[in-house]
Amino acid sequence: MAQPWPQQTSELRLGVMASGEGSNFEALVAACREGPLRGRVLQLVVNNPGCGAQGRAERLGIPCELVDHRQHCSREQLDGALIEAFAACGVDLVVMAGWMRIVSPRLISAFPSRLINIHPSLLPSFRGLDAVGQALAAGVTLSGCTAHLVNTDLDGGPILAQATVPVLPGDDRNSLAARIHRQEHRLLPLAVALAAARLRDRTAAAADPSPPAGPPSG
Repeated sequence: MAQPWPQQTSELRLGVMASGEGSNFEALVAACREGPLRGRVLQLVVNNPGCGAQGRAERLGIPCELVDHRQHCSREQLDGALIEAFAACGVDLVVMAGWMRIVSPRLISAFPSRLINIHPSLLPSFRGLDAVGQALAAGVTLSGCTAHLVNTDLDGGPILAQATVPVLPGDDRNSLAARIHRQEHRLLPLAVALAAARLRDRTAAAADPSPPAGPPSG
């Protein structure tokens, strides 16, 4: 049964981080422009000059900023530049759509419960690099992808949504990864909406002054 799409009460302002081809970035833009996600991608940040995501941003008319990790002496310094880029346009959520760098607590604390990652495995299985290769080496018959909130535990934050992908006889990294990517494109916009709903519910609960219900009287 498909996971229900949460109701959205306002347009989301999104920032995206990407290192490679940017297909998840483009899927997110399409979901905003064509539905069902009520949002707008305000800023893409890439760390590799000339990467595919940068070209997609130009074609789609999305502002793109290069924050090259090679020009920064530490993860914390790199993440400081990312924070500045996204703070300048006032994003609500930041999406790591194929960002191939481990982020530091500095970035995580700047966007608490507002930093989303997409990973090509059914977490908690096969964390870290080459999740598709790990799945093939383990001989599993079912793989997939996971969208989750980012915390200091690598690929270990709260899971927002998952999609399964069968591992077929004769699969290699390329064939399995291609099918997983197709599910990522579907899953990531839903995960963004779910993350926004979690934030909205948490804010509403914090603002509610009513005390918790006590035991019945009598």
